[in-house]
Amino acid sequence: MATRQIGFFTRLLDDVPAAERYRLALAQIRAAEAAGFHTAWVAQHHFHGDEGGLPSPFPFLSYVAAQTSAIRLATGVVTLTMEDPIRVAEDAVVTDILSGGRLEVGFGSGGTAQSYTAFGQSYDDRHRVFAQNLSVIKAVWAGAELPGGNRLWPTAGGLADRSWQATFSPGGAARAGRDGDGLLLSRTQPRPKDRPDATLAEIQLPVVEAYLAALPTGRAPRILASRSVFVADDRDEARRFARIGLSRQAAKFRESGHTIDETSLDTLIRTFDVHVGTPDEVIRSLSQDRTLEHATEIAIQVHSVDPPHAHILRSIELFAAEVAPALGWGNRGAGAGRPRAVLETIR
Repeated sequence: MATRQIGFFTRLLDDVPAAERYRLALAQIRAAEAAGFHTAWVAQHHFHGDEGGLPSPFPFLSYVAAQTSAIRLATGVVTLTMEDPIRVAEDAVVTDILSGGRLEVGFGSGGTAQSYTAFGQSYDDRHRVFAQNLSVIKAVWAGAELPGGNRLWPTAGGLADRSWQATFSPGGAARAGRDGDGLLLSRTQPRPKDRPDATLAEIQLPVVEAYLAALPTGRAPRILASRSVFVADDRDEARRFARIGLSRQAAKFRESGHTIDETSLDTLIRTFDVHVGTPDEVIRSLSQDRTLEHATEIAIQVHSVDPPHAHILRSIELFAAEVAPALGWGNRGAGAGRPRAVLETIR
């Protein structure tokens, strides 16, 4: 397999007003570009600002495109069940044009269950609606005629070859493979009730296998593994921020009826599949994740630690300069590994 690329994933969760969240997210993406990251990923979330502050990813990525030049820009994901598929197809095309062909479009059916009602949808029906809407997008991108004799304009270019699907299940992975799309793997996911101590790799490797088995002959796999990663110069500081963020996350899970083992910080780290600490600690932790052996790209995010902005920037630097090279990851070329003095101008 070719060198695994590295991506940066921002959830826009800084504890500041929305305008400042967007400014900080831009700064983080520009820092990732300067450090040599291949892709910047953003997630769509409606209504609930403490889960993710970006209901409209395409306007935001167009804004980012105007202030970057090399890093690819990606949705991880557009919650397609709650969208008009023709409008998504159009918005993606325009964003792709404005970014100079740098857009990657990830789709998913997930989202906060209570958000669906506002869009006239049912959470229980999300998989059927997702499949229906995705088929419409693929058709119009391919030039299919719409009612009234209409066709998409501007045309989609190569977007169909830059489509991704997110899933927790082997069945969803097989669909992504059959469609020739990329596979998006989450940073963590629920454990089966009969296997509460399963590792993330034990859950995700069957998903990867189903995807690879379903890919058309000759179609190269695209597998992105998102991972929660926070790298710091000081171990105690990293763990202090981890305790704050993961305890906050555990409280949210308890409110939703989940049982969380809070025996120690280390149990929280295992529960939420977080890689945290100094560069050496993170290298050792990530090297034990067998799913990453199959990934073509690893996208890191600081959620659920959610440290302050300056520490996110430093984590980006340390990951690109020390962690990724030690694991043989990252090969974007121009702009990679710029000195810290250059990165300081982005803050």
